[in-house]
Amino acid sequence: MSSSQQSNEFIVISQHEHCIVKQNKENNQHGLFANTSFKVGSTIVAFNASKIVDTPNYLTVQVSEHKHIHLFPEYLQYVNHCCEPNVLFNTTTMQLECISDIEAGEELRFFYPATEWRIAQQFVCNCGKPSCVGLIQGAADTSAEVLNKYKLTDFIKSMAAQYKHSYYYFK
Repeated sequence: MSSSQQSNEFIVISQHEHCIVKQNKENNQHGLFANTSFKVGSTIVAFNASKIVDTPNYLTVQVSEHKHIHLFPEYLQYVNHCCEPNVLFNTTTMQLECISDIEAGEELRFFYPATEWRIAQQFVCNCGKPSCVGLIQGAADTSAEVLNKYKLTDFIKSMAAQYKHSYYYFK
């Protein structure tokens, strides 16, 4: 996509050190985009909790069985779901980790079940990727076969090992 097309389809909402929050003009959805390239294993930004709650909502990331955090910096709430993610909210290191190479201008996206055992609202994914899993639910309701294809947080790996009676290895 050329930069002239991009400026016609998105409105810049806010700019940050390594990322830009943009709003899609067609559907008003916000997304977080890289303004520099990142290599696999890079830390994009450190994060912490602005608020801790005991139940999930669409703005939280799960860090333990009954602990969900609202992200700080707040702009991280605009990292959307994708079945072919390029980032992971690593809740052990509290870093947004690059899990596939990212080019400047690319949207940052994560796989929701990689951080959520149960989610507040299931939804039908419209990422359009060849590996799209369709109905997005928490890891508890996602098959071990599907989960095994993704990098998961340590918490989700431990829950899956405990509750998913399967021979699959969780990365």
